Amino acid sequence: MPLVKNQIIPLTIDALSSDGNGVGRFEGQAVFVPFAAVGDVLSVKVVKICKSYAFGIVESVLTPGTGRIPADCPIFGRCGGCCFRHLSYEAELAAKQGFVADALRRIGGLDVPVRDILPSPQTERYRNKVQYPLFLAGDGSVQAGFYASRSHRPLSCGDCLLQPGLLNRIAATLCALLTQYHISVYDEQAHRGLARHIYLRHAVTNGSVLVCLVCNGRSLPHAQDICAALVKAHPEVESVVLNVNTHKTNVITGKECITLYGPGVLRDTMRGVPVALGPLSFYQVNTEGANRLYSVAADFAAPGPEDTLLDLYCGAGTIGLSMAEHCGRLIGVEIVPEAVESARRNAAAMGVEHAEFFCADAGTAAQKLAADGLLPNIVVLDPPRKGCDEPTLKAVLAMAPQRIVMVSCNPATAARDLKYLSQHGYAVQAVQPVDMFPRTKHVECAALLCREKF
Repeated sequence: MPLVKNQIIPLTIDALSSDGNGVGRFEGQAVFVPFAAVGDVLSVKVVKICKSYAFGIVESVLTPGTGRIPADCPIFGRCGGCCFRHLSYEAELAAKQGFVADALRRIGGLDVPVRDILPSPQTERYRNKVQYPLFLAGDGSVQAGFYASRSHRPLSCGDCLLQPGLLNRIAATLCALLTQYHISVYDEQAHRGLARHIYLRHAVTNGSVLVCLVCNGRSLPHAQDICAALVKAHPEVESVVLNVNTHKTNVITGKECITLYGPGVLRDTMRGVPVALGPLSFYQVNTEGANRLYSVAADFAAPGPEDTLLDLYCGAGTIGLSMAEHCGRLIGVEIVPEAVESARRNAAAMGVEHAEFFCADAGTAAQKLAADGLLPNIVVLDPPRKGCDEPTLKAVLAMAPQRIVMVSCNPATAARDLKYLSQHGYAVQAVQPVDMFPRTKHVECAALLCREKF
């Protein structure tokens, strides 16, 4: 009998899908249910029916699975951030290990060994970056929060457990100051109002904080008074920056930054690399987790003094620079100009003279470097979630490096790209999942490929 919308069904959860939903079967049809745990026996309300599967929501937990725990956040299930606060960390790691193995097998068609997932050193308050949308509360005060799942409807959250408590307190202080000085809040429907987002970065190694206020304009009324009061309340604030975003868009930051207080950058260290970060610089959000991930990448790359290492999608240069003392030449490519400047400053601060950084699209740069006859022994790929495009992969193949190290935050696109490379002369030797985003569905992995044809 086919399922009917709003029907209540019993459902046993057999697995978790890569989008974080529980998966069970009712009369042979797959049903996806958010906030479920493997082994749960649930009463589920069917809310959407598709041709070969359906979606449901938990009405009640009849028998909890062994990995289910009480959720510890008052807005869990409504916020669009965490999806695994109802799971033990052991159950979450097992699920993420499965996400990577399943993507490699199903999308990549690869039968390769997947190492046991490396856990995050911290499971709470691990994020060094947070972006809070601003909104007006019923009493007219400025509030910071997060968007509800699949919406732009803001939810207030006084103490998000993914962020250091300091960042949550700084956001609250800045909201109070914006309220005190009657700073208008941006209305995305009317495209009016000034303050759009609070964006904070935290340096784990020294505790300092960069505060960025994203505004629909190039100036902030009472900026000096607001900065002085903020720094007095939180001496950890090292810089205050205004980011200009006057576009009608859901992209958080614009391209222009104006320093209101301090040097305008945040200084931190990641795997021995001193970094200077502005609001637009790419930086892994879990510093200690990134140290672990980059150590894996370095072990896979195994650079020697005669090797040329090409670091594509290099961001602020942290992966490549963390290996710089072991290779003969380092070339980094990144499309964000501020990140490239950061990479150059970082190399200079380290005294690394054999590194070059170029501002270009990874694919275009790789093609040009290949055409110029660059023959790196090692290529590191750390693409965004969409993965590498085919021109980039073709250019890498034209260089014929001995080893390719791929770092990815999306197992699905990683599996696709690994499949392409494996079809063109490279063998996947090892895949190492690393949990960088506890309590969320996201998981990183690093893969090592070696050239088969010499």
